[in-house]
Amino acid sequence: MVQPDNLEWRKSSYSSKHNDECVEVALPGDALVRDSKNPKGAVLGFTSAAWATFLHSIPGAEGSVAT
Repeated sequence: MVQPDNLEWRKSSYSSKHNDECVEVALPGDALVRDSKNPKGAVLGFTSAAWATFLHSIPGAEGSVAT
């Protein structure tokens, strides 16, 4: 299992240091998502296919986060 502490986590480019309501994503193969306010908390996992489907469902998100 991949250890979340050893991953490169990314925040949305729409996030700012004044907006703490954000999630972070790591892409070690499949997509892992966590609450940026609680980086030691729960991590949700999504298959690469599910993550790609999610990204393609967001208007204007094409190419914003690679799968």
